[in-house]
Amino acid sequence: MNSFQLYFRLGVQHILDIQGYDHILFVLALCAVFIPRDWRKIIILVTAFTVGHSLTLALATFKVIQVNTELIEFLIPVTIAITAFISILRPKPASGKGLTINYIFALFFGLIHGLGFSNYLRSLLGKEIAIWKPLLAFNLGLELGQLVIVAFFLLATSILVGIAGVSRKEWTLIVSSFVFGIALMLMLEMKFW
Repeated sequence: MNSFQLYFRLGVQHILDIQGYDHILFVLALCAVFIPRDWRKIIILVTAFTVGHSLTLALATFKVIQVNTELIEFLIPVTIAITAFISILRPKPASGKGLTINYIFALFFGLIHGLGFSNYLRSLLGKEIAIWKPLLAFNLGLELGQLVIVAFFLLATSILVGIAGVSRKEWTLIVSSFVFGIALMLMLEMKFW
């Protein structure tokens, strides 16, 4: 297995790792207000998250920025809770084709999430001569992992909303409330307090 494949696989595993379920929760919080016909909007959202995540991963890897790890580990569930809470308050996506607050949140919160993984990735990339290629591979893997989560979410949404007759609003509130509750528990468990 070459270096690109290794880091690509690491990116996919990073987002799909059930022990690091905070990323899965965040993607679910982003998707909660959407149904399958909104798939383009969801792809833009998760890509905005990946862009933010990639930017801070790169900056931290090159040691341009350094942050307090405990603060970032606390802010990650805060971003999840905020995203889920907004979906509870507004259980339908904003109409219109312009830039909505969801896209801004996805990009900005991606910056925070990227910092959460930067120390580990920096230690892995420290062994590489040129780190651009592994960094790109990791972020492409991250994007694929997010799209897998989106695909499963849209499948569940299709079954429950499209076939079983659960209302779109109820489904959004169920998913968002579930994610919000877990994020709240994660925040309360942090040593940051």
